[in-house]
Amino acid sequence: MFPPRYAAFERLVTQARPTAGLGRLCFGLISVAFVYILLVQGVFALAQAVMTADGYLAFVAAIERGETAFGTLAILILMGGMAAGVLVAVELVHKRSFFGLFGPLGPMLEQFRCVTRAIAGLMALFVVVTLLIDRQGVVAGMPLGTWLMFLPLTLLGLLIQVAAEELVFRGYFQSQLAARFQSPLVWLVVPSAIFALLHYHPEALGGNAWLAVGWAFAFGLAAADLTARTGTLGPALAMHLVNNFVALGLLSIQGELSGLSLWHLPYGPGDEVALRAQMPSEFLIILIYWLSARLALRV
Repeated sequence: MFPPRYAAFERLVTQARPTAGLGRLCFGLISVAFVYILLVQGVFALAQAVMTADGYLAFVAAIERGETAFGTLAILILMGGMAAGVLVAVELVHKRSFFGLFGPLGPMLEQFRCVTRAIAGLMALFVVVTLLIDRQGVVAGMPLGTWLMFLPLTLLGLLIQVAAEELVFRGYFQSQLAARFQSPLVWLVVPSAIFALLHYHPEALGGNAWLAVGWAFAFGLAAADLTARTGTLGPALAMHLVNNFVALGLLSIQGELSGLSLWHLPYGPGDEVALRAQMPSEFLIILIYWLSARLALRV
């Protein structure tokens, strides 16, 4: 039995118990990665087949840099390939329902709505304060009219990306580990650590690469805890979506994945000093997310 605070997690774990072996889980995770890579490579192969040589090179460059609206959207949508990988893993390897990874639909949607409402206002206030404090440094990104035109696609792309990541790490990986191990130290920490290590990009972040890993680990722990407390992906999805909308759609750093943002901060990923100075507030934001979600849901 799980601790009382995680009793609702049985909603996700019960269906994972019949196929809780570690060997099967490892094979499932390999399947997720294989399907994702296969789909991404398939998209590039198709693009190469239908585009001119120059058009294909421009297509690849846009996705590699993610500095344009098209490039950023393409990156977000391609992340959806991970969800397809999870579908293959759970249906074929574990013989469990893909949609069951979200938890009961009604509670999931209600928790998603509740947490979104709780933290969206706080993040709007954060953006306003940032703009007021650093109004000389913040520069315009997309023109407002263009940004509004792209807004539905931005939200769709972000929803695809965050849903894919939450399905892999919280819906699938965490619940399968919990079916095998009783200790929360295992099924909270291990998926969060893997999630964090995938954010290690020293070529872009330089000396701050491990700080970014630490941030991602804290974020993963918060999302994992909320998933276990509520028994659905709703709160983690809401937290992830609001966070990424602010970071990619409202107020992004310059450079990679900045193509959909309304404003840009006056530095890019290579500015180690500015990024390091920003990190304490980023960790504080995770704590605010987590506490706000728990207060809103009373969990």
